[in-house]
Formats: sequence, C-alpha cells, structure tokens
Amino acid sequence: MIAVKNLTFSYGKDKQALHGLNFAVEDGEIFGFLGPNGSGKSTTQKILTGILKGYNGKVSLFGQDISAAYGPEFFQKIGVLFEFPYLYTNLSAVDNLNYFASFYPKEQRRDVRELLEMLEVKSSFLKKPVSSYSKGMRQRVSMARALISSPRLLFLDEPTSGLDPSGAVLFRKIIEQERKKGTTVFVTTHNMADADLLCDRVAFLSNGNLVALDTPKRLKEKNSNHRVVIDYLVQGRRETKTIEAQELEQGIPFVHDEIVSLHSQEPTLEDVFIQYTGRGLS
Repeated sequence: MIAVKNLTFSYGKDKQALHGLNFAVEDGEIFGFLGPNGSGKSTTQKILTGILKGYNGKVSLFGQDISAAYGPEFFQKIGVLFEFPYLYTNLSAVDNLNYFASFYPKEQRRDVRELLEMLEVKSSFLKKPVSSYSKGMRQRVSMARALISSPRLLFLDEPTSGLDPSGAVLFRKIIEQERKKGTTVFVTTHNMADADLLCDRVAFLSNGNLVALDTPKRLKEKNSNHRVVIDYLVQGRRETKTIEAQELEQGIPFVHDEIVSLHSQEPTLEDVFIQYTGRGLS
C-alpha cells in the first residue's frame, strides 16, 4: 500500500528533516509512526498525503509513484484526519460534511447522519455551528470528515487528541472496524497506549532517522530484562522476590506457602521508545 525508499527532505541549508527513510505499509495494516516533536513524522505524513513536495527518494502509494499520481483519483482514495480540526466553524456538522462529501463520487459517499451517530455526536448539536462545539466534539466531526469518502487509505494525526477516555475507546473501536473493511491506516501519535492497542507495527522516528520498526509486542519482548516479581506468603509473612523468568521453568525456586501475584517486568512501549531514542514523546 505504501512503499518508501531512501526518503530525504530538507527545509533549507542545514535543515534536513528526513535522512533516508525506508519502510513499507501492507494492505489492511494499522501502522504507527511515532516520534517526539521535531522528529520528522509530520513532514513524512505531509509528503505521503501530497501536501509537501520537493523530496528526494521514492515514494509509492497504491503501487504508483506519487510524484506522478497527485490528481483527483489519488485524493479520492485517501482520507486524512489532521491534528487540528479542519472544519468551517460557521457551518454545522451536517453542512460541513455535506460540503466535503460533494468532492467525491456519489458511490463513495457515506451517509452523513449515520457517520455522526456512529461517532456519538449529540443530535442536539447537528445543526449548530461548529464554533459552539467542544474540542472533543470537533474531533469527532473531523473523523467523520476523514471517513466520509470510504477511503482505502486513512491517515490519522493524533486521532484521540481532545477526547475523554470513553471517546478514545470509541475511536479505537472505529479504527479497528475500518481496518476490518480492508482500509489501511497510517497513524501518527504521541499516545503510546493508542499505538500499543491499535497498531500491527510501529516505527520509531528520531531526528529524521528511523531507529526501530516492529510489532509492539516484539519490541517490548526484545527490550525486556526477562525478570519476574513474585509476591508470596511464607509463615504468615508477605515477601517479594525478583527472579529471572527462565528460573520458573523448574517451578518456584524458593520456599513459600502461597503465591499472591506474579508480575513480569516487561517494559512499556514508551520505555522502549526512550531506549531507542533517548527521549520521550513530549
């Protein structure tokens, strides 16, 4: 679906943003592109969506080199959720979506009200101007805008930004539903929980370089210290021991009356990211 080979980009002399990126995204995959501010992830997404030109290297979407593919047919196959809601604030949610839907062939358009209902936009707000919406409500309408054309490839920039926990759960559910339909999803996010729960694979970007690419599970396993913390009771006392995981193959290697809990010391995805990049996502 996406193939990137030796992608470089510079904003000017001594301002190189991307340093020879190489990666591919498979059909129907949810692919996470993670990096701190200034790492180059937004630059990469702008190149992939046709917003930014003047790059070097080769980039193809849908099996076609995008240097020659920017046209109505290309843009009709992608949907984009921008980090900041891109809506006309003097129009209502319904009017915004009807306007954006008009750019696409009728057979591609989804039902506006069904989309808004799926995204749990309150019916009392449907005809009110977007300027009266909360940030979370605007994010829901923006997601509807990205989905209105039934895209084959969906770009999501900070999809759960501004949402409360229930809204974030809803968005993750909707993204997974889109993938089940065959949609490929490219996600850029600061939210490691989203990346861990959603993504089939994640790429870590640091200072314009791709420093890791794998499944969240394998990245955590490869960077684990493979230790287990055991809480247990012995002669009425509660004790804690940390042992190597492989020691458990022969059973619990110490005297105990009752095992209270076992906890692996597997790192979080954010812990792994910091190991690779030396910095967090902020």
